[in-house]
This record gives sequence, structure tokens and C-alpha cells, in this order.
Amino acid sequence: MPEANGPLPPYAPPSASQRSLLRRRAASFGHAFRGVGMALRSELHLQLHAVATAVVLGAGFYFGLSLVEWALVSLAVASVWAAELFNTAIETLTNLASPGYHPLAGKAKDVAAAAVLLAALGALAVGGLVFGPKIWALLPR
Repeated sequence: MPEANGPLPPYAPPSASQRSLLRRRAASFGHAFRGVGMALRSELHLQLHAVATAVVLGAGFYFGLSLVEWALVSLAVASVWAAELFNTAIETLTNLASPGYHPLAGKAKDVAAAAVLLAALGALAVGGLVFGPKIWALLPR
């Protein structure tokens, strides 16, 4: 290891195992983006969340949100997307494992849907707290 103020070591290209690791990491991102794309094409609720996300981003730029407000809105949006994607994955696996009706399969689907509902309600609360006062200020009195 070089000293704090000493010269930098010469550049060494990544080894074959490091390149392989990087390729696998890059491929995992590709798989994740493909999963989002598949879910967007097949899930109406996710398409609605995509429209809502676009509206929220537009409103955020219009109102000039602060860094903290952007952070809150971003976390709210990401939580809804994550919950919806988990719900889609759970529903897909449940349909694979139990093509016919089974009470436990129904319970799994209902609980996954409840997670999306809670995330959406939380995002609605954040949206109301962040955007509510800004919209209220625009209303004529």
C-alpha cells in the first residue's frame, strides 16, 4: 500500500476473475431491468404507478422541491414500485405453485396486495404533506 503522500502504484488491469465478476454484476442489472420491463408490460397497476410517477416528477420540478422533499418523494415512489414488483413476483410464483384455488395461495396474494396498499397509502401521505401546501397556495381565495 502506498504511503499517504507517496506515489500511486502503477495501473494494473483487472484480472480475469475480476472481469468475470464485473460481467456478472452488469448482467444482474440487465436481468433486473428486464424484470421491470416485463412487469410494466403485464401489470396494469404498475402502469398506473408509472403514470403517477411521471405526474409526481413533473409536479416536483414545477414546484421546485427542496432536496429533503425530493428525498421523501423518491423514497415514497420507490417503496410503491418495490411493493408492486414484490406483489407481482409473489402472485406469479403462487400461480405457478398452485394453479387451482387454494386458501393459502389466496392468503399469500392478499397479503402481498396489502403491502402494496400500505406503500401506496404511505406515498399518498407523503405526497399530501409535500405537495398539499404548495397546491393550497395556488388556490384563489
